[in-house]
Amino acid sequence: MAHSPLPYPVPAVRLIVEDSQGRVLLLQRAAGSTCGGRWCLPGGKVECGETVAEAVAGELKEETGLDSTEMRFLFYQDSLSTAPGGMHCLNLYFKCAWKGSLQLNHESSAFAWITPADLDRYDIVFRNAEGLRLYWATSPG
Repeated sequence: MAHSPLPYPVPAVRLIVEDSQGRVLLLQRAAGSTCGGRWCLPGGKVECGETVAEAVAGELKEETGLDSTEMRFLFYQDSLSTAPGGMHCLNLYFKCAWKGSLQLNHESSAFAWITPADLDRYDIVFRNAEGLRLYWATSPG
């Protein structure tokens, strides 16, 4: 039986996490997961009954082991499906201040801290490369 797309967009949070050198954290999706081997920002779908702020803090902790100390909404992005029957996500981008030590969960196999010059070296999914380009184009400094 074919899977039919949802009749509405799915809200998802995408997290811009910078290190002390201004590089942004990317995660490599684990083999066997959706888009395994490709790269993305930390984040995920906002679950029913969860606030967006809870999703930001929860996804950061779950995927990286880091604690959010501050979050700031940056912009949204319509992430229309590139394949028939695919999911339409409404990506909500947040910049997150954090504390703690990076520890990946089972969803990721590696991580990288990148600058704008590094972006094209990574096979990035969920339209996160477009979001990063917008972030870097509009960020002060």
